[in-house]
Amino acid sequence: MRIETDRLLLRPWEAADHEAWAAINADLEVRLYYWPSIQSRGESDAVIVACQQALDEHGFGFVAVERQADRALIGGIGFSWTDEELPGGRQIEIGWIFGQQYWGQGYAFEAASACLAWAPGWLPTARVVGYTSEINTPSRRLMEKLGMRRDPAEDFDDITVPEGNPLRPHVLYRLEF
Repeated sequence: MRIETDRLLLRPWEAADHEAWAAINADLEVRLYYWPSIQSRGESDAVIVACQQALDEHGFGFVAVERQADRALIGGIGFSWTDEELPGGRQIEIGWIFGQQYWGQGYAFEAASACLAWAPGWLPTARVVGYTSEINTPSRRLMEKLGMRRDPAEDFDDITVPEGNPLRPHVLYRLEF
């Protein structure tokens, strides 16, 4: 999976990405809506390995986002299979995470739009989902801007998050191709 936009290159992970990716995942502000919150270097490295394995196995996955102007790793984006516990069962999810210094510049929308334009010819389904904690307004706005739609009847509690934690209630968005 390799996608180029005017400003970005979405590509498989490289050895040089580990340090910048670990810095993104160690930023408490970036990881505000994730459970558990920040990741250690080892956990972050393991994510890259798992993403590459998924890409090799399925032909799609969660890939690095590189800014073409300076080759900076600015985040990650792509597709992955969800768990069975999601309303509707196992599906393909689009997800993203970007370094804080790259927020507010349209990179997430540009990268996600490119992924969704690529998807119909490559994914084994005609639908993707996106989900996040109910309080994650920035990601919810992006999903809506991408044309994804939410049915409140499909909202769910993420059982991996402790009861009473504000990150437990989740919203689910869908997009049909």
